[in-house]
Amino acid sequence: MSPNTVDNGTLIPFSGETNNDSLAIYPLHHTLTRPVSRLAISWSRGNSLRVSLFAEPSQTSDAGDGAKVIEVKLGGGDPEIDDADWRRIAYGSVAPFALLQSRRSAISNMSKSPSTYQLDWWEHVLQYSKEITSLLAGPKLGPSPIIDDPNEIVKKNEEPTCLKAAWELMEIFYVDKQSQAWLPERLVDWLADYDSLFTSTQETIHGKLVDFQNDLVNIQVIEDDPRYWEVMSSALSVGWLDIVVKMLRLHGSYQLDQLSNRELENGLVEAVAVLISKMPRLRPESAAGNLGECFKSKPDFIKAWEKWRSQITKLDCSPFWIQCDNQQTRVGLRNLLQVMLGNTESLCTASCYWVELYISHFLYIRPFMIGVESMYNLAQKCIQLKPPTGTHRLTGLLIGILGENTEVVLAEISREFGPWMVAHAVELLTAGSEQAEILLYDERYNLGGISMVELHRLAYAQVLSSHALTWQIAPIYLTSCMKQGMGLLENLLYRQSVQHNNMLLKNIEICRLYELDHISSNIMKVAGVYHWKHGRKGAGVFWLQQSQDTNCLDRIAQQLFDSVGKSISDESFKQWEGLIELLGSESKPAGGLEFLHKYRDFKKSLQMVYSGKSTDAARQAVGSLILLMKNPSTPQRFWLPLLFDSLKLLNWKDSPLLSVSETNLLLNKLQEFSLARQRPHFTEPNLPPQALSSIRLALATNLGRAILDE
Repeated sequence: MSPNTVDNGTLIPFSGETNNDSLAIYPLHHTLTRPVSRLAISWSRGNSLRVSLFAEPSQTSDAGDGAKVIEVKLGGGDPEIDDADWRRIAYGSVAPFALLQSRRSAISNMSKSPSTYQLDWWEHVLQYSKEITSLLAGPKLGPSPIIDDPNEIVKKNEEPTCLKAAWELMEIFYVDKQSQAWLPERLVDWLADYDSLFTSTQETIHGKLVDFQNDLVNIQVIEDDPRYWEVMSSALSVGWLDIVVKMLRLHGSYQLDQLSNRELENGLVEAVAVLISKMPRLRPESAAGNLGECFKSKPDFIKAWEKWRSQITKLDCSPFWIQCDNQQTRVGLRNLLQVMLGNTESLCTASCYWVELYISHFLYIRPFMIGVESMYNLAQKCIQLKPPTGTHRLTGLLIGILGENTEVVLAEISREFGPWMVAHAVELLTAGSEQAEILLYDERYNLGGISMVELHRLAYAQVLSSHALTWQIAPIYLTSCMKQGMGLLENLLYRQSVQHNNMLLKNIEICRLYELDHISSNIMKVAGVYHWKHGRKGAGVFWLQQSQDTNCLDRIAQQLFDSVGKSISDESFKQWEGLIELLGSESKPAGGLEFLHKYRDFKKSLQMVYSGKSTDAARQAVGSLILLMKNPSTPQRFWLPLLFDSLKLLNWKDSPLLSVSETNLLLNKLQEFSLARQRPHFTEPNLPPQALSSIRLALATNLGRAILDE
C-alpha cells in the first residue's frame, strides 16, 4: 500500500531504492478529517485486506467519525469486469467444463489409438469454446436507432473486453481447424472487433475514426479535410471496407447540387468505392452487411485477386486523374489505390501500431500466405517497422501464439488474466497438439508429482474456495485433479459451517455426488454435536442419527435422563417428547435412547387409562411396562418411578392385569432395587415416603389374585 496516500504521511517505512516493478501500490482513499494516529490490517474475505484507520482524538466536543474501515483488493481481478460478472462467468463456465471433462474421459476409454482421439477431439473443444465465448460477451451498448445516422461511421453492439479478445484469439489458432485455410481473414475480423482495446496504450485506427466522427458535424467541406483521407486510408489498410465505402459516399461530389459540376470527380470516387466493395477475400462468407467478394477455394481466389489488382492498376494509370480539378480528392483517392496495391510505405503510414500493419500485410502484400511460422517472422518485421509505444496485455499473448510457444502463452494468460483463464484455456491449448498435451499433462517432479494442468486447476479451485459465494463450484475442478484434488476437497468440505441448514445440506449433497460417504458422516456428526450444544436438541439428535454415531447418542441419552429429573413421572418430561419422536417406530437407536422411546409409548398408554378408557388400554399399558422392565437399557434408578406410576394398573378392580410370571418379574426388580439402595452413591428417586410400601402391597395383592385366576 502506498504510504503517502494516508494523510500524506509515511505510516509504513518505505525505501525508494527498491525496484518499483516488484512492488504493488494500492492507494487508500478515506474521508477522515483528522490525522490518522493508528492503522490496523487484517485479512478479509477472498483476496482482500481490511485496513482500519483510527483518527487522532478530537479536542472539541464535535468528535465526528473517528475511524474508517477500507477493503483493499490485492490484484487478481480484471479491471474491465466487476465481481458480479466474474461470479456469473465462474458459474456459467462450470457446465461446459464438466461436460468437456466427461467427454474426454469417455473418448479416452473408448478410443484405442491416440490418433482417433486427436482427430475428433477439436470439435468437442470448439463447442466448449463457443459456450465460454458467449459468457464473456461485454455489456450491450443499447439498441440501434430506427433511422441510421449518415454521420455514424463506427458501430458497436457491445463493449469489447480483453478477456474475450484473448479467448477468441486462442480459439482461432488452436481449436477451429476448419478455418485454418483462411486464418489471416479470421485475424482481420478479430482486429475489427477488438482494435479499440489497444487505445489504452497507443493510438489506433479505431480511435482515429471515433475522433473524426465526433468532429464530423463541424466540418463544412469534408473532402478538403486531410483527416478525412487519412482516416479512410487507415481503415482500408485493415480491411474495414464498409466503413471506407460509407465515408467515400460522404464526399461532396455526391450532393445533388454538385453532381453536374463535378461529374468527373464523382466518377473517380465511385470507381474507387466499387473497387473497394469488390475486393476478393479468401474466406467462406462475410458477416451480414460486410463488403467484399468471398472465395472458399484458393485457385478461385487467386484468379479473382489478379483480376482485381489489374483493375486497380488500370485505374491508377487512367488519364482522368489529370482532368480532376480537386487536388485533395485526387491525392486522397490515389493514396487509397496505393494501399490496395500493397505499397509498403503507404501501409506503414496508414497503420498506427504493429498489429494493424501486420493485418494489412495479410490483406494486400501476402494474401496467399499460410503457416504460422511465416506469420511469426512477419510479426517480428512489423514490430521493427512500428515499435509499440506501450505494452498491452494482448500483444504478449499474440506474440506467444505466433511463436508457437505454449509455455509463453500459458505464462501470459496467467499473468494478465488470472486463474480462471488458465484453468479453462488449457483445453484450447491442447485441442490439436500432442506436444502441448505432453507438456501440460505430464507429471512433474518439481511440482510434487502433479501436472501443470492440475496445478492451475488447483490454484483456481483455491480462489473459488476462498469466497462464500463460489466455494460450491470448487469441487468440480478439484475432482478433475487426480493427485491432490480429493484431499483438498475433503479439507474444503470440512471447513464449511454447519450452523446454517442450507449450507449443511449443500455440503452433504456434494459428498453424495462424489461418493464421499465417510466425509458426509463426519460432517453430520459435527452438525449434530453443534446443534445439541447450542440448545437445538431435536436437530442435534437428528443429525447424529443420520451419521449413525451410537456413542454420541448414548451420551445424549444420559444427559436426557439428567434433564428429565430424578422422577420419571415429572411433567418436565413433556418437553422431550418431540425429541423422542425422532427415534421413529423401530427400536433401533442405541443405548438409553431406546428406553426413552419405549417410555414414551408407555406414557401415552397410561394417559389413555387415566382418561377413562377400557380394559384393553390398561392391558396395552401393562405390556409397555413389562417391556420397559425387561429391557436392559432401562436404567435401574427409573424402576421404582415406573412402578409407582403404574399403581392404578397393579390395583385394577375388574381383574388382575399381570400374570403370575409378570408379577414375579416386577417383584424381583423391586428386590434388586432394594438391595441397590444399600450401595454408596445411590440416588433416591423423588417419590412420596410410602411409595415403596404401596408398590409392594399392590404387587402382593395382584400376585394373589393372579394365582386364583390361574
